[in-house]
Amino acid sequence: MKKMNRKFWLGIIFALAFYGIVQVLLTTGIFSDVTRSMLLLIGVNVMLAVSLNLINGITGQFSIGHAGFMSVGAYTSAILTLDYDVPFILAIVAGGIVAALCGVLIGMPTLRLNGDYLAIATLGFGEIIRIILLNTEYVGGASGLSGIPAKSTWTIIFFFALFTIVLINNFIRSTHGRACLAIRENEIAAEAMGINTTMYKVIAFTIGALFAGMAGGLSAHTFYVITPGSFNFLKSFEILVMVVLGGLGSTAGSIVGAVFVTLLYTYLREFPEWRMIIYSIVLIMMMIFRPSGLLGKTKINFGKLGKKEAKPNGSISDSSTP
Repeated sequence: MKKMNRKFWLGIIFALAFYGIVQVLLTTGIFSDVTRSMLLLIGVNVMLAVSLNLINGITGQFSIGHAGFMSVGAYTSAILTLDYDVPFILAIVAGGIVAALCGVLIGMPTLRLNGDYLAIATLGFGEIIRIILLNTEYVGGASGLSGIPAKSTWTIIFFFALFTIVLINNFIRSTHGRACLAIRENEIAAEAMGINTTMYKVIAFTIGALFAGMAGGLSAHTFYVITPGSFNFLKSFEILVMVVLGGLGSTAGSIVGAVFVTLLYTYLREFPEWRMIIYSIVLIMMMIFRPSGLLGKTKINFGKLGKKEAKPNGSISDSSTP
């Protein structure tokens, strides 16, 4: 228990130290505006990758519609701040909640599916959302929404990303997370042990959608304008690349994958036609030489401070330790 506490707080201290160093570099002007934009994009992508990893890597579902939830959160929060003067943080949370509700509505009928069928269903959901936005004049149609206040800062995005990592990592290490892992390993065996597989898949889907929606809201308030084309299949594929590249099932891997893909995106911005080709080549090479991803099953220690349980010999163990 003490070891878990120590690792948890050391992780928090390290994260806060990293935040402080970056904040000083931004304040003193050592980091340029381009670097600042890249850091904000990294924070948003970390939220997207970690939340998709909960669905694909931990629960073992094949979802490729994450950009749809991102778009719901982006448009909801942007409309709330533009038209209704809702406070920024509240608008971001509201966008996440609306995306989570969409996750429940889509998850209930579709998460009884598996594999390719689930992938097709989630892809269809993402495209339905995009087409609806494309043909709705209230949200700007094909032109999208512009003039969105740039309220996302390094501080806000960093702490949202940190909150995402800590909460999802705690969920993974909880009893509910163990149920999701059991579903990933063998769904039939999990059902035989009394686990409500459909319920836990919906829970994982909903949590993933919640944080994808909040990431979308933060992104919308970073780049001033959003269009339906920003949330197409290629965006979902990009998020999936982050998760697979880092290592399915690894929270730390999702973070590394998000950083790597964002850096690649930034430096290839002048060659957009080559970006997807390079993504594909990187994935193929990864599947050949390291199919488990950059970090494999490596976990981070923003873990759950679990309760103690007694062993038969009277010693104490931490029930949340893998």
